[in-house]
Amino acid sequence: MAKRPEIQELTRRERQIMDAVYQLGSATAVEVMERLPGKPVNATVRTMLKVLEHKGYLRHERIKGRFVYHPTIPVTRARHNALEHVMETFFQGAEASAVIAILKQSEASLSEADRERILALIEASRQEGR
Repeated sequence: MAKRPEIQELTRRERQIMDAVYQLGSATAVEVMERLPGKPVNATVRTMLKVLEHKGYLRHERIKGRFVYHPTIPVTRARHNALEHVMETFFQGAEASAVIAILKQSEASLSEADRERILALIEASRQEGR
């Protein structure tokens, strides 16, 4: 059985391409190329898309003569994997430190609903004894 691909195993450029595809939901090579830094060549982007497809990260369908690429990893799993990677890399698995850093960064932009949701999660965690 083939190994399931993990987002953290990608190169920097592969991650940038996957980011573009996730942001768009699905994308053509031209749409991906427009979102990448450094003005990559069209042929390079197409080659990278084929590599990502071969590795199992993308699939394509042909629509009106164009290849449209879709991620094979659901966004929820990709989000979880990325968060896990950030937690281990930058916070050594310390969830509280990561939450504090996120809250400090977004402090001014939290809506009242977000604040209430965060407080409810903290209270639920207290009650569960976590």
